[in-house]
Amino acid sequence: MAELKLGKYTVETGEDGYMTNPDQWNKEIAEEIAKQENIKELTPDHWNVIEFLQKDYKEKGSIPTIRRLKKVGGIDTKELYKLFPEGPVKKAARIAGLPKPKSCV
Repeated sequence: MAELKLGKYTVETGEDGYMTNPDQWNKEIAEEIAKQENIKELTPDHWNVIEFLQKDYKEKGSIPTIRRLKKVGGIDTKELYKLFPEGPVKKAARIAGLPKPKSCV
C-alpha cells in the first residue's frame, strides 16, 4: 500500500494508484485526481457519472460496466467518452475514489 498526496490530503492507494479507503474520498480529492487525469474541471455531467458509480458500487459491490452505465444510469456512451476520454470507466472510478474496475487492464 502506498500514499498519495492530493492537495492538502494524503490518501491510501494500491499499486495501481486507486484509492483503497473510500472513506477518505471527498469532492476536493476528486477534483485533484481529475486534474491528474487531464480533466480541468468536473462539470455537473461528470458528477452525475461519479455519483452513479459510487451508488452502484455500494449496492452491487463492483464497478458498473459501460453497458450498465448506459442502460441503468442513462448515460450516453459517446458522452461518457467525451467526459472521460481514453478509458472512461477506469478514469471515472479513480476520480470517484473506487477500486480499479476488473474489466480494465
